[in-house]
Amino acid sequence: MVRKRKIDIAVGREALGAWAADPTGVPRPTLANAVRYTLEELAARAPGPTTEVRVPPFGAVQCMDGPRHTRGTPPNVVETDAQTWLELVTRRLTWRDATYNGRVRASGQRADLSELLPMRGLLAETDS
Repeated sequence: MVRKRKIDIAVGREALGAWAADPTGVPRPTLANAVRYTLEELAARAPGPTTEVRVPPFGAVQCMDGPRHTRGTPPNVVETDAQTWLELVTRRLTWRDATYNGRVRASGQRADLSELLPMRGLLAETDS
């Protein structure tokens, strides 16, 4: 099932580009749009109900194919802050470094996003 995006792709790219140009100086609404856009993109690229990725207070998505979780705390959870999430998405930080340094909390057998991050093509079509 394809979910309708809440963040327009052009708006999301613009917000992510603004964050990339000045990671600590973007306004909160721009940061929120960048995070929500990238979370929606993750869910589109790796659809499924198995792993919950949380970036409080901006959003959370379920992704990755596998068993569905329906009640209580999900068994596979990834949680981090907005800056760390966007650094992971844009290749400024590796999954290994982020988990080793405690900037990402990942629990469960299917909570490893290293194969999905960074996400290419988010800033421009020529992004490799």
